[in-house]
Amino acid sequence: MSVRAVTHLNFQGQARAALAFYQTVFGGDLMQFTYAQAGRDTGPEDAGHIVWGQVDAPNGFRIMAFDVAAGTPWRQGENAFYVSLRGETEEEVKTLWGRLADGAAVAHDLAPAQWSPLYGMLTDRFGVTWVVDVIANAHAA
Repeated sequence: MSVRAVTHLNFQGQARAALAFYQTVFGGDLMQFTYAQAGRDTGPEDAGHIVWGQVDAPNGFRIMAFDVAAGTPWRQGENAFYVSLRGETEEEVKTLWGRLADGAAVAHDLAPAQWSPLYGMLTDRFGVTWVVDVIANAHAA
């Protein structure tokens, strides 16, 4: 049996756009259900918002997201979490970095680091901070 940790992102009205963006970055299948589709009557302002969504890519990347119901206290976190994205090759990491960087604020350019052939940190256009690197063991001779 295996267990997979999946990052679950919380938004307030941006889950649909965020999931669509992540699908363009990583590919894979996009699944999403609105509050109305799920039969969750939290009010008309939530009917079209996402109660559950997921991007599931063939390379193993998976992320989930939803919109916090209107009236529920929510404040976009400031460094509340990071999503760690680790790839086996520099090419793979450079490609994903380039896609994530669209509209992002880069905190640390993608460059060699003591622990990795490539490491970078950015906050994407949805306020999610990503730490991206190449797994060092993948390059051990």
